[in-house]
Amino acid sequence: MRCRSAESKESLNLLPIAKRLTGLVHKFNMSGKVAEKALKLLRTFPRVTLGNLKDMPGSRPHRDTRRRSSKRGSGRGDKGQGARGTLPRIGFEGNNTPFYLQIPKEPYYEKHHLRKEYVPVSLVQLQRMVDLNRVDKNEPIDLTSICNTGLVRVIPEQKQFGIHLTEEGADTFAAQINIEVQWADELTIAAIERNGGTITTRFFDRPSLMAAVAPKTFFMKGLPIPKCKIPPTDVFKYYTDARNRGYLADPEKIKDARIELAQKYGYELPDITNDEKFPMLSTRKDPRQIFYGLAPGWIVNLHDKTVMKPKGKEHVEYYES
Repeated sequence: MRCRSAESKESLNLLPIAKRLTGLVHKFNMSGKVAEKALKLLRTFPRVTLGNLKDMPGSRPHRDTRRRSSKRGSGRGDKGQGARGTLPRIGFEGNNTPFYLQIPKEPYYEKHHLRKEYVPVSLVQLQRMVDLNRVDKNEPIDLTSICNTGLVRVIPEQKQFGIHLTEEGADTFAAQINIEVQWADELTIAAIERNGGTITTRFFDRPSLMAAVAPKTFFMKGLPIPKCKIPPTDVFKYYTDARNRGYLADPEKIKDARIELAQKYGYELPDITNDEKFPMLSTRKDPRQIFYGLAPGWIVNLHDKTVMKPKGKEHVEYYES
């Protein structure tokens, strides 16, 4: 009789354990193999009781155990500013003059957060791209073709507005190209025109720049190509100056500036009008245009390999330059 009572007592002890395991199985949608494994563990470990069972990880949400006062206050363990979340701004020194206002400001850093940045690309890097056929020198080179090489990255979100073509490698640059950049030095312009090439500096506003930097990503969105806006007042003078080869400068003044620059650096300016590459070297974009061969307002469908053009009168008038 004692043996039977002991066996019945053990079965009674295992009954709530099995019920709890069954509840856990249904709660987490466990498979039949997991349930069989749990029951097998019960057979192999007879000392399992309710006291040494634990919940499944993540079964109970984390509870906030902040200390609370007897009067049910905020429970933040502080009074005043700490409890109400009304701490002063960063840099506040108790009604004293902050240290960053006591130090004199350098004129160089004035309005530095509003300045436009340009990713530097040297003539050495450009010559290497041409030699390795990363860019086609028989076609006009612009920001899109340079970014498509994967060697240069322009991030508009970080106030980068294009490429600055630097003068490093001006003595060894030997490619005849038609290139369009956003900023260029005087010696850089001379090095390109000395080889019979042409250069143009132009401005891209932020929506146009995001399309020019990543054209595939832009075309996948199915949006019409935006028209580029005119430069803001801080750089308008640069892009209308013929000495900088600005895209808004007078073409006649650019011809005079080419001759003047050749006389300054002492090289003979080649006559590109008789060159067989003259149609390519003289290719220019419209001031509102972003991509070569694609006008503003067009929609490029990469899946069907088609281009949709606007036909409505209002749309045509809006995208016209």
